[in-house]
Amino acid sequence: MQSNVFNFWQPVFPQNSLSERRVKSFVLNFGPQHPAAHGVLRLVVQLNGELVERADSHVGFLHRGTEKLIEYRTYLKSLPYFDRLDYVSMMTQEHAFCIAIESLSKTVSHTALYVQIRVLFDELTRIMNHLLCLSCHSMDVGNLSPVFWAFEERERLMEFYERVSGARMHAAFYRPNDIDWTGLNHQFFLDVTLFSRDCFKTLTEIFTVMTTNRIWKSRLVNVGALNTSDVISAGATGPVARSTGLKTDIRFLKSETYAHYWFLSVQGYLGKRGDSYDRFLIRIREMYESLNIVFQILTNLTTLATDEVTSSSHEQVSFFSFFNALYSEKAAKLNRNTKYTSMESLINHFKHYSEGIRVPRGFVYKSVEAPKGEFGVSLISDGTSKPYRCKIRTPSYHHMQIMSRMSQGHYFADLVTILGTLDIVFGDVDR
Repeated sequence: MQSNVFNFWQPVFPQNSLSERRVKSFVLNFGPQHPAAHGVLRLVVQLNGELVERADSHVGFLHRGTEKLIEYRTYLKSLPYFDRLDYVSMMTQEHAFCIAIESLSKTVSHTALYVQIRVLFDELTRIMNHLLCLSCHSMDVGNLSPVFWAFEERERLMEFYERVSGARMHAAFYRPNDIDWTGLNHQFFLDVTLFSRDCFKTLTEIFTVMTTNRIWKSRLVNVGALNTSDVISAGATGPVARSTGLKTDIRFLKSETYAHYWFLSVQGYLGKRGDSYDRFLIRIREMYESLNIVFQILTNLTTLATDEVTSSSHEQVSFFSFFNALYSEKAAKLNRNTKYTSMESLINHFKHYSEGIRVPRGFVYKSVEAPKGEFGVSLISDGTSKPYRCKIRTPSYHHMQIMSRMSQGHYFADLVTILGTLDIVFGDVDR
């Protein structure tokens, strides 16, 4: 009879049964290479079983010293750095830097045309940001279909970026007291109109699919809830703050507004519970409202007749005649395109770009309502063509402070949901 080694094996059972054993708290690293970490985020999570007791955020893996680099470059050469902070909300950050320079120089010469076009691109950028936030968040949670719909619309928006600036993401489109007029023609605005119509249908499909999905709602409702005191103590803004019912939208504050939003018919939205589902609904509604703003601006541009573009008389012009006037002889001089045909203009342009613009001494802080929240730029000028100090206030950095508060008592899997609704980009955090 052959012996079997398994005949001598005896299983060893623990002294206590499974019901009597206690699960001790342990620490787990989430990131910085996790695909759902929205960048290079490291969360040191203290767990009690699957429940989160504490989540400490560790940042700094993407630090580039942007604020210090800006102090060694002229104002114009510093502009592209702002595209690379929150690399999903590019033009809104350029806008904040430009209005800070304009406020210091006290040479604001904006016409209605300048303001309307800046607002147009700000709202297109807001749609681009929210589409990425909602689609990637839904993918992290397990809903894949909205990604394909949203990214198709984002592709069209990045084509608009490329047509006016030559770059799909890092546009460097805004200028102090100016914008780059090169790609603005009647065909561009006609395409924007067609995009707005199609995007409205896409948003309706996304909204319907996600709000009628009971699994999606179960993953978001009452998860990561906040109250107004949490938001105020952390300095949170944007959809995160408005989900608690706090009115923090700079666009609609007449004392702080930067682009005359009160002339438009715009409605703001506030949440009640302050949870992840409220933040999702607010971003959906903000995209609808941004499309509404785009439609209003395109309508207003058909009736704008400014001295710089058309004639000295304030006459009503049609849609196509207005934008054809941008490429008239007078508009070409306004756009300083003569630098390509005149030696004197070329020399002036070279000195203007190499030496930069001199900004008077002073201090200023200006902010805009970026898609993620309040984005502010603080400038100290010493009268030269380079900023003496530049400090940037970014929304994502403040939102990271409430990560531990939002995740306490929730399951470890809910961390992905909470991170997605915070909408964090780490170029915005580390700077």
